[in-house]
Amino acid sequence: MLPLEGIRVLDLSQIMAGPFCAMVLADLGADVIKIEKPNGGDDSRQMGPFVNGESVCYFQINRNKRGVCLNLKSAEGLELFYELVKTADILIENFRPGVTKSLKIDYETLHEINPGLVYGSISGYGQTGPYAHKGGFDLIAQGMTGLMAMTGYPDKPPAKAGVAVYDIGAGLTAAYGILAAYIQKQRTGIGQHVDVSLAESGLPWYAWEAAAYFGAGELPKRTGSRHRVSAPYQAYRTRDGYVVLGCANQRNWEKFCRQVVNRPEWLDDPRFRTNSDRARHADDLEVLIEEVFGTQDSAHWLERCEAAGVPAGPIYTLDDVVRDPHYLARDMVVEVEHPVIGRMKMFGIPTKYSEEQPTVRRAAPLLGQHTDEVLSELGVGADRLQALRDRGVIR
Repeated sequence: MLPLEGIRVLDLSQIMAGPFCAMVLADLGADVIKIEKPNGGDDSRQMGPFVNGESVCYFQINRNKRGVCLNLKSAEGLELFYELVKTADILIENFRPGVTKSLKIDYETLHEINPGLVYGSISGYGQTGPYAHKGGFDLIAQGMTGLMAMTGYPDKPPAKAGVAVYDIGAGLTAAYGILAAYIQKQRTGIGQHVDVSLAESGLPWYAWEAAAYFGAGELPKRTGSRHRVSAPYQAYRTRDGYVVLGCANQRNWEKFCRQVVNRPEWLDDPRFRTNSDRARHADDLEVLIEEVFGTQDSAHWLERCEAAGVPAGPIYTLDDVVRDPHYLARDMVVEVEHPVIGRMKMFGIPTKYSEEQPTVRRAAPLLGQHTDEVLSELGVGADRLQALRDRGVIR
């Protein structure tokens, strides 16, 4: 039995943050019903690349869900939705604040219908505050929270992270917040509104940066791949590319000098005696290390680091990642059969359990694929389903 088996989730969200949150719950066994508008569905369905007309972006982030197409702007569609709400434990939405009220699907309305419902909202800046009305985008959140000001190289413009860290971070924050509220609901019988914003979800990640700012008044600056307080802890150029080296403590530094690069004299250099010394003289240290590393290929230095027990690794591209035997052994690249796309790969489920392991049980749904199935579970008969289709209430 999977951890969330028997829990029903209504997923009203689209694009990334909300769908990712719902997918996490679906992976763990929840019955996630994704509700989409009849005219085009989730906007990510229009994002390429496409295979046989189906979006691979949508495919990657909506697995293990059932898909229902329902027109919430029609009276009949809204009534059917309310019937679904009565059967649900959790609801996830990422509309701009105020939209759910206009659609009559806000927390207060649905709490009256189902007092035990845990209602998760994901927005750019939260449901309250002076920015609540603004739309939320990952890039804007990276700018407005200081992340871009500390990402990249000092002599280059601010850079965004390589992936949508705030969309994914907000989805994960919402997932654990919703599950905590669900556990509380198990004790009290009462659900609640869980309010998560893209911008706020990442601020607690700034542990070292917050320490520097609140403790010493230092503003974090762009340092490339370097760490702010440890060295050597960055990417270094070799003869044929780059490797990342993580000597974050004195023991690893000593092993690196003696066993990897055979430069014991660096241990007596006053610039490099302590971690703080090395961080202050990271420029000098980089020159010396790259002089040595430049004499051999990356594989040579990774072998020596491995033998010495010094943390190091390659700089992979995505095609390297999907071929790495470690990730393959842990089922982090899986192939899924889709009714239109055919067989397509995706990244697997990162949580591993000693009992039943979550798997990709179904591909992302076609638009409205499970509408009849889900509404039939509510007791809607075949004749009524056809009539609802004819009137554009469902698809």
